[in-house]
Amino acid sequence: MESKELITREAEWGDMHVGYETYDKDSEWEPLHKGLPDDLCQCPHWGYLLKGRMKVKYKDHEEIVNAGEVYYMEPGHVPFMEAGTELMEFSPMAEYTETMEVINRNFDLMQTKK
Repeated sequence: MESKELITREAEWGDMHVGYETYDKDSEWEPLHKGLPDDLCQCPHWGYLLKGRMKVKYKDHEEIVNAGEVYYMEPGHVPFMEAGTELMEFSPMAEYTETMEVINRNFDLMQTKK
């Protein structure tokens, strides 16, 4: 997915999805997760935050990830990336693909409503 706010460079490494993401604007992902179980991402992610800051919401708590930190997002989350955030992320391909089908559908719907 690419927009004015997000540039993603992606690769498939066996059963893993690898993404290098750059966020030029604050990026609210909550509306894009509608339709997933509990409207939350069910794919685990491991990553490293190169620049910026990310907030990860879970049902019962929030976590903040700052530049220079590694992270693990367990299933059942929604991220928010601040403008200027860059990250490298690794995700299991099957779960990532299922999640992105819903996110891309919601993204396309949001674009047609503009």
